[in-house]
Amino acid sequence: MERRRLLITRRLTEAVEARARRDYDVVLNEDDHVMSAAELKDALTDVDAALICITEKFDGDLIAALPERFKVVSTFSVGTDHIDLEAARARGLRVGYAPHGVTIATAEIAMLLILGAARRAPEGERLVRSGNWQGWEPRQLLGRRLDGKRLGIFGLGKIGQALAQRARGFDMEIHYHNRRRLPEVEERGAIYHDTFEGLLEVSDVLSLNAPSTPETRNIINRETIARLPQGAIIVNTARGDLIDDEALIAALREGQVAYAGLDVYAGEPKIHPAYRELENVFLLPHLGSATIEARDQMGFEALDNIDAVFAGREMPYGVV
Repeated sequence: MERRRLLITRRLTEAVEARARRDYDVVLNEDDHVMSAAELKDALTDVDAALICITEKFDGDLIAALPERFKVVSTFSVGTDHIDLEAARARGLRVGYAPHGVTIATAEIAMLLILGAARRAPEGERLVRSGNWQGWEPRQLLGRRLDGKRLGIFGLGKIGQALAQRARGFDMEIHYHNRRRLPEVEERGAIYHDTFEGLLEVSDVLSLNAPSTPETRNIINRETIARLPQGAIIVNTARGDLIDDEALIAALREGQVAYAGLDVYAGEPKIHPAYRELENVFLLPHLGSATIEARDQMGFEALDNIDAVFAGREMPYGVV
């Protein structure tokens, strides 16, 4: 029996690529560049499935041009905003995602950003590297303790809950806003706010853990920032377009927001140049799921979806 052909659009971990080669005739993007729309369209002409990443846009035009043999696309991510799901439904294309691998790793990065922002770690690291550190001073780079501070989590899903678990270890008080309140057993003492505005007003630290949707894009803007306590910290490990960059930059300059910790950006890898000029921003290059354990699990979940489709089973992590 002829093996199915699988396109993998970016270089993944050794374990994931080894499993893919075991079961499929794999087409790799050997030099790991971001494929153009034309390259992607051409690569898809003679394969049966694709394992893609957030760097590839599966829009309506691309989906309409897929060959009849192409049956399933599975994304190496929890987010699916780079895939036109309505076009996929219309085409009968199966779409899967990888929901679990990112959880712990992304929560850890969020906690790192919170700690780094509260204790001004990026400034301290730059001071030492520059050779300008003159030794201990009693008022040097004074930050804030986390105990007793109110952590507002916008989106208490899997990642938000994992972050809350870690923040409790620092004696933070957990608040959250979702579209619906969670069962008490999942809240674990977290305080629910039925409006986003209500959450903002009590958030000494605000962590963004919600997906990018038409309702959440630019939800951090001048009006919402003004509702935060003076000197709040904002952390984003979700999607860059949740933040209006101009509004956040202005708030950081004015002191309404004391510090921001960012791992994701609108239009990344290009970011607003003003972020690089601000001392009170902790910038990371989208490291949320960048652990071996997470990336292995993400790849295995994406492959599980593809395996299921060709075996005539329901995808374990299906979207369409």
